[in-house]
Amino acid sequence: MPKLKTNRSAAKRFKITKSGKIKKRSARRGHILGKMSRKAKRNLRQSSYLSDADSKKIRRLLPYG
Repeated sequence: MPKLKTNRSAAKRFKITKSGKIKKRSARRGHILGKMSRKAKRNLRQSSYLSDADSKKIRRLLPYG
């Protein structure tokens, strides 16, 4: 059986932790941040984890993660 290909766009956006959860960066941090309050931008610095339903979809894209 041939090797499976990793989806490169998913590999750049998600990391699989040692416990098996999938970690992601917060959205809305790319550009046009002048209208956003300092507090909102500060809260978006923290990364979060995907829900179980979403992580099933992403796991298919990261076979060797």
